[in-house]
Amino acid sequence: MSKIQLTQDGYDNLQKELAELQGVKRPQTIEKLQKARAMGDLKENNAYHAAREELGDIDGRILEINHILKNPTIVEKGNGNMVQLGDIVVVDVEGTQRTLSIVGEHETDPMNGKISATSPIGNALMGKKVSDTVSVTTPGGQIPYTILSIG
Repeated sequence: MSKIQLTQDGYDNLQKELAELQGVKRPQTIEKLQKARAMGDLKENNAYHAAREELGDIDGRILEINHILKNPTIVEKGNGNMVQLGDIVVVDVEGTQRTLSIVGEHETDPMNGKISATSPIGNALMGKKVSDTVSVTTPGGQIPYTILSIG
């Protein structure tokens, strides 16, 4: 089994999510399922089927998180000389500054600036230094990213 790379924040967030799923959401969903089952006819009981589906989703996520947390490699922040997993990188993208956190695959959140080191942007930035410019291929064409700082 290969080790899964996570930042310390990513590991902590997965621990919190697992606790929330097991301690709050799963018991609440089981309660909903029991109430729906008590309503009678299960064939046409939408509340029952929705609760079963929700419970399946929760159980699937619990299994996924347990797998991730079973044998992770916690990656420490780099020294700021070159972009590494765990770094926060400020880039200039066509005149706009963006702050990106380079994270493991299981903790990406592009809407909040957390990009995977294996994503096209993350991969292009890995190993680069301040003032380096990389070109990232997007559906709209090549976009230059200039590294302003690494932290």
